[in-house]
Amino acid sequence: MFTTVVLAAQSGVCILGYRDEYRQWQQDPEAFWMQAAEAIDWIKKPGRALDDRAAPLYQWYSDGVMNTCYNALDRHVEAGRGAQIAIIHDSPITGAKAKISYADMLERVSIFAGALASRGVGKGDRVLIYMPMVPEALVAMLACARLGAVHSVVFGGFAANELAVRIDDATPKAVIAASCGIEPGRVVAYKPLLDEAIEIAAHKPGFCVILQREQLAAELGERDSEWQAFMKGAAPAPCTPVGGADPLYVLYTSGTTGQPKGVVRPNGGHAVALHWTMKNIYNVEPGEVFWAASDVGWVVGHSYICYGPLIYGATAVLFEGKPVGTPDAGTFWRVIEEHKVVSMFTAPTAFRAIKRLDPTGEFVKKYDLSSLKALFLAGERADSDTILWAEAQLGVPVIDHWWQTETGYSIAAIPMGLEALPVKLGSPGLPMPGFEVHALGEDGREVPAGEMGAIALKLPLPPGTLSGLWQAEERYRSAYLETFPGYYETGDAGMIDEDGYLYIMARTDDVINVAGHRLSTGAMEEVLSSHPDVAECAVIGVADALKGQLPLGFLCLTAGVERDPADVVAECVALVREKIGPVAAFKLATVVERLPKTRSGKVLRGTMAKIADGMAWKLPATIDDPVILDEITAALREMGFCDD
Repeated sequence: MFTTVVLAAQSGVCILGYRDEYRQWQQDPEAFWMQAAEAIDWIKKPGRALDDRAAPLYQWYSDGVMNTCYNALDRHVEAGRGAQIAIIHDSPITGAKAKISYADMLERVSIFAGALASRGVGKGDRVLIYMPMVPEALVAMLACARLGAVHSVVFGGFAANELAVRIDDATPKAVIAASCGIEPGRVVAYKPLLDEAIEIAAHKPGFCVILQREQLAAELGERDSEWQAFMKGAAPAPCTPVGGADPLYVLYTSGTTGQPKGVVRPNGGHAVALHWTMKNIYNVEPGEVFWAASDVGWVVGHSYICYGPLIYGATAVLFEGKPVGTPDAGTFWRVIEEHKVVSMFTAPTAFRAIKRLDPTGEFVKKYDLSSLKALFLAGERADSDTILWAEAQLGVPVIDHWWQTETGYSIAAIPMGLEALPVKLGSPGLPMPGFEVHALGEDGREVPAGEMGAIALKLPLPPGTLSGLWQAEERYRSAYLETFPGYYETGDAGMIDEDGYLYIMARTDDVINVAGHRLSTGAMEEVLSSHPDVAECAVIGVADALKGQLPLGFLCLTAGVERDPADVVAECVALVREKIGPVAAFKLATVVERLPKTRSGKVLRGTMAKIADGMAWKLPATIDDPVILDEITAALREMGFCDD
């Protein structure tokens, strides 16, 4: 059983920092997390860390009293650091830039909170936030935290039906939105989507606050108030005391049934855990600039654009744009140079996009990136080729750490603030304190080192992780806790090597069974991405009457490649056969212009699998007919993912 991280010294690197920290947590978790809680300002300090009276439903710091907004803003201003920059807003897509101090943020947040309070919003009420990447989005989040209200941020531009589902589940008293969002080449009108969602939803919010953007003004209705008019005359609101286990926010993540899951994040453990990560994982000091190139609608935006940097006293970059095309493949490098970013966090798909357009790194050479100490990737499995390319261009460690919406921060990482441990390609690193990671077989037993199993986390999960699903306790139990009693089921498959390093190979659903052999689609993607002409790829399993399933690859070629796609496919098939072996039975692949993705950049493998499963050829013959690829390519072309 993986209960102790055992590492050998590698390349002369001392590893006592990480081992000591992890061992301290293992030996006395209660003392470890009580000590970590000393970094947070409490109205009433907790008497204990873990509350296990309702196990396996755990709570942290349940007898403590605090306020997250106070920890993010007020205490820094009271300590004389009000002039320090809290937020840098950089929007290459609109040309807007702004630097907002801690004192200025406190004023904006307290007045907006006062305006919400004047309309009856208080502790425990839900407020839905539907905003683009503008400072007002963070103001709205922090104002809710100030009042003890529970915010639920929905990614700006989400379809009306998806928004309506979240409105009905969260039953918000108010909705805070913008008139529009800006994307490359288009303006997305939010207000019509919001109006349609409210029309569809059974629950009707009491009122809406609309930020009018100059790119597209919205027509306001009886329910709506314009942002500035809403705040006019409002008195600043003080911080409302909340319990350590009281919910700070509900964030919806996709569910296998189509009904989204509302992940509940409590106040106390969230603040403690995020504060711990800022130095120990990301190696950031108070006052330094940290950039998470994500969106406030995703968990990364919650943890590391809004709350983590501000609770810690750092400066956060709020970036509205794309890694390429706003205006060129050097946009990320310009932001790092201009704002002196010391640590950056983004999705691998962003770097694959940059690499695809700038494979030789010509744009990188134009900028001074000397401030950057490390690059962290998460959200999608990062292929080794992209990591090696980024390391070569940036000259800093590139760490593919792993976590989930449910956990709120890293399960496994290389903790740069504790120790610059060796990076192993394909691995997100080692388990962080609080997480005891296991690879389990279908029988619930630990599989040997190096063998693939279901990745599960020993309960209890640490502070800052989800306390459950919003108004869905039974669903929480069935989705996460029942498959392996005593463990949290991550839904990911992978392995743990002899040094304790974790490898996430695929979602459990993406492990395919080829003639009785359990194979990882992630391992095949790793091989395919190593081909010099392949910029991105995805592998799915498709039904086969003879072997049960066969792998099918989708390949995006690097910009400038003019070879016959059939030649690239043939080389990729041979490469997988060489690196993984004939057992993979990899013989089908097709070149596509781009992969279907979510708005956060995750590849929609499920969508691709449905396309494949919808083909008549699925039955009863084996899939060795080249017509298959023509049909799949045609289906993807209809969806806009292939060139004509």
